[in-house]
Amino acid sequence: MDTIFGVPLPALLSQLLLGLVNGSFYAILSLGLAVIFGLLNVINFAHGALFMMGAVVAWMAANYLGINYWVMLVGAPVVVGLFGIVLERFFLRWIYKLDHIYGLLLTLGLTLLIEGAFRSAYGVSGLSYGTPDLLKGGVNLGFMFMPKYRAWVVVASLAVCLFTWFMIEKTRLGSYLRAGTENPRLVEAFGINVPLMITLTYGFGVALAAFAGVLAAPIYQVSPLMGQNLIITVFAVVVIGGMGSIMGSIVTGLLLGVVEGLTRVFYPEASSTVVFVIMAIVLLVRPAGLFGKEQ
Repeated sequence: MDTIFGVPLPALLSQLLLGLVNGSFYAILSLGLAVIFGLLNVINFAHGALFMMGAVVAWMAANYLGINYWVMLVGAPVVVGLFGIVLERFFLRWIYKLDHIYGLLLTLGLTLLIEGAFRSAYGVSGLSYGTPDLLKGGVNLGFMFMPKYRAWVVVASLAVCLFTWFMIEKTRLGSYLRAGTENPRLVEAFGINVPLMITLTYGFGVALAAFAGVLAAPIYQVSPLMGQNLIITVFAVVVIGGMGSIMGSIVTGLLLGVVEGLTRVFYPEASSTVVFVIMAIVLLVRPAGLFGKEQ
């Protein structure tokens, strides 16, 4: 059997696939954070709770209403996105001009409220969510067995991430969004409703988190605390890529997922800390992040 540095090739490739799947979640979650911070200037600590909410909404729809995975892949982000719009209109809109710490504390409080509500309803034990029939099983590649669903997660995450990047960076709508955050009065002079645009932007960023939650539901146990396991790592990804950098979040999320997977093979003890070690090194060398703009 072929080996690389004493590690069997199938084991190495399976860890690479696992790392790429985790990296896909890092990318799409950090992308939502980057959109919200880059365009609204708010550190959204509630992102992990809203990721969890997307998974729980999909689980509730399947178990109470019989609505399948494919419908909820769109439906859950819409529901959670509307919930995010309510949060923005009633809470976040009052702190945009304040220091970042106020946004962090407010969204932390919202996180505790959301997680507490779902924990009271469902407890902390995991809830199972079945893989859709179309994506059950896997494909034998000869050197490894690739589960269809994990491959789908990577493809779907990349598609959504690249679509979001294109919309924000390459379209007129994206130009309006960026201009509206830098000089809202000038943009309003052209007849554009900037407050509504900002509200919808937050809703979209939240919907990205919910989309990731639905993708994660068949892989991880659906739990009110499932967002806590990812959000700290995702914040580290955003810092490494550069706060507010759309492409930085996508590329860094995928790369760090792969690095984490390789670390599990060659030095398992460091797999849970390697992302934070990289973050410390990047901050020492380039405080604005790999793709961030120096002030």
